[in-house]
Amino acid sequence: FAWSHGDIQPVIGTTWVGFVGPGFANNGVDSSTWTDHTNVRPTMMTLLGLKDDYRHDGRVLTEALDKHAIPQRLFEHRNTTTDLGAAYEQLNAPFGQFGMDTLTASTRAISSSDDSVYTSIEDSIAGLTTQRDALALKIETALDDAAFNNKEIKEKDAKDWIAQAQSLINQASAL
Repeated sequence: FAWSHGDIQPVIGTTWVGFVGPGFANNGVDSSTWTDHTNVRPTMMTLLGLKDDYRHDGRVLTEALDKHAIPQRLFEHRNTTTDLGAAYEQLNAPFGQFGMDTLTASTRAISSSDDSVYTSIEDSIAGLTTQRDALALKIETALDDAAFNNKEIKEKDAKDWIAQAQSLINQASAL
């Protein structure tokens, strides 16, 4: 068994995290919330009332928090901001749907004996990645500002970003 970083083995991409203590919801075992390591830090900082000048790659896991511990701006439109966080994960996380679909497409491209197929798929991935990066930055900034700077996320904006994220995920899936 060789550990190979850069691989997509479940043993590398599947981890367990346990949250317990003041501010965490008593949810028991939650097998439905999709998350990764980048969310632990902003979640803990929120509960501890800490703030710094680092940009978070993750988000506050509102799904794991007691409703009284969720920052007001994330709680205002809780269903929408939770959906926005989930869309952000699937769009931006390495093991999210976008990442997995572009990896599959890239593998198909490199396996092709036709250079034009390779170029077409890789160019499509590059274009989608550019769009993904811009959208992920908007979502990340909005979620971070809501959690740590008390800035409102307009529900219309959040719903638009969710739709845009799903469109990019669908395009990646179609490659």
